[in-house]
Amino acid sequence: MANHKSAQKRIRQTTKRTEVNRKRKSQIKTAIRAVMDAITAKQKDVAAVALKKAESTIMRGVSKGILKKETASRKVSRLVAAVKKVA
Repeated sequence: MANHKSAQKRIRQTTKRTEVNRKRKSQIKTAIRAVMDAITAKQKDVAAVALKKAESTIMRGVSKGILKKETASRKVSRLVAAVKKVA
């Protein structure tokens, strides 16, 4: 356990930040799952709407430092390709 006041503060800040980051990462995964569920159900309209929301969520994750830009672009690109495949 930390003994210095500043170290104790860092522990508190890290704990809060970790929770926020977990929540954001979970939101990204949920958005991606919504798109994939719509794709497997062959619902192109629903998938397109979910894709728009997922892309927004993923890019917000980039701006908040949850994902790297290249990783986010790859995820979005794969989702777009998957939605295009739906007949």
